[in-house]
Amino acid sequence: IFEYDLKKIIALSTLSQLGMMMFSISLGLYELAFFHLLTHALFKALLFLCAGILIHGVGNTQDIRSFGGLSLNFPLVTVCMNLANLSLCGVPFLAGFYSKDLIVELACQYSWGVFILCMMFICLSLTVLYSVRLTYLSFVGVYSGGPSISVCESDHSLIGPVAILSFVSLISGPILSWLSFPAPVLIFLPVFLKWAALL
Repeated sequence: IFEYDLKKIIALSTLSQLGMMMFSISLGLYELAFFHLLTHALFKALLFLCAGILIHGVGNTQDIRSFGGLSLNFPLVTVCMNLANLSLCGVPFLAGFYSKDLIVELACQYSWGVFILCMMFICLSLTVLYSVRLTYLSFVGVYSGGPSISVCESDHSLIGPVAILSFVSLISGPILSWLSFPAPVLIFLPVFLKWAALL
């Protein structure tokens, strides 16, 4: 949460997602852990590619304190990076939602205790916190660094893979879900727990 290096923030966020996978394995949900590994690999690759374009465009600095207002110079990268960040947070109908929300709902259904559920929800909220912080410091406000190179978005060798991964991040959740789990699963939860997973 207090890290300022762009690549370290993205790399450390991988640890929280690995924690989610280990939590899933501890519940005996091995298939869900593997499913989350696959979806996470797609949007995390997109995050790293977008981060590389931003670092290249602002003069090879990784300190997000020298970013700000980059959405004006990098509109496509902004959209793609925010898409990956929202998928990381588990926003509905993005790739991360299909795997992460299923883990959360099954953990709530198994009723492993109030302490475990509270720790899980705290960890989920921390993921949202550092993702929103990264987005805010990078794309909102006034640019505070040196001259930025908006030419990066006209380079198709940089933008092509980002566009492909963005599309894959949008459709991989439901497609992998249909391929991995041929039978639908009915989950019964109280209303407050259902809303807690989304909130």
